[in-house]
Amino acid sequence: MSIKLCIAGAAGRMGQRLIALAHEDPLLEPAYALEHEGHGWIGKDVGEQTGLGKLGLICARSLCPNCELDVLIDFTLPGPTVEHAEQAAEKGLALVLGTTGLDEGQKARVKKCAEKVPVIHVGNYSTGVNMLVKLAALAAETLGLDYEVEIVEAHHDLKVDAPSGTALMLAEAVAAARGQDLKTDAVYGREGHTGKRAKHEIGIHALRMGDVVGEHTVYFAIGGERIELTHKAASRDTFARGALRAAKWLVLEKKAPGMYTMAQVLGFE
Repeated sequence: MSIKLCIAGAAGRMGQRLIALAHEDPLLEPAYALEHEGHGWIGKDVGEQTGLGKLGLICARSLCPNCELDVLIDFTLPGPTVEHAEQAAEKGLALVLGTTGLDEGQKARVKKCAEKVPVIHVGNYSTGVNMLVKLAALAAETLGLDYEVEIVEAHHDLKVDAPSGTALMLAEAVAAARGQDLKTDAVYGREGHTGKRAKHEIGIHALRMGDVVGEHTVYFAIGGERIELTHKAASRDTFARGALRAAKWLVLEKKAPGMYTMAQVLGFE
């Protein structure tokens, strides 16, 4: 048995790594590839375009109406991701979504898909990052509101949304552990005469530079000491492997429709 994958954004950096790594996994088959209308890969063999050799996997512009597929993996843009997710859910495909920057309406549409199929939609699929989230929550709960919290993330200069989905994952975990509401307590960067820092603030800051794959640090500080929890990604393969692991988990565990997390995939909860 092989798990048949549909990879959206096949020509993108994540799409190419997903295809390459899935091709190496005996349990997975990159069976369908999507790109947007007018893309140069449309109608071409994806393997030949990525240097893997001929795979017989022709890049398409829309989901095949009758293809037998198991999971859609999408790391594209908010608009296309939601459209792909809705189309795939109608066909019964499980969803592994890594696109960040969705607005509240788009998030609601993804949750609606979870009424039909199992869905994982998280800001980061790295095992290390998900461990960082768990450690940050534990530290926040243990240290309490006396400690000030600042989160700093850095990414490459092509990233189009800020803060990163991972920074928000971390901030949400910290806020929940401290009994706070991120909607009211988050501060995104600082400018001008801000006045004294309030203890309840959760600072979130975004850096964009060069080819940084992804770096995240959570700071906990009080007079006399500072704790820093950091994760640095050197390759997109860590995210791709996590997404493929999530796809296998959804199918092999025969998950019912609903929203799932990487913490569940990794056995953290």
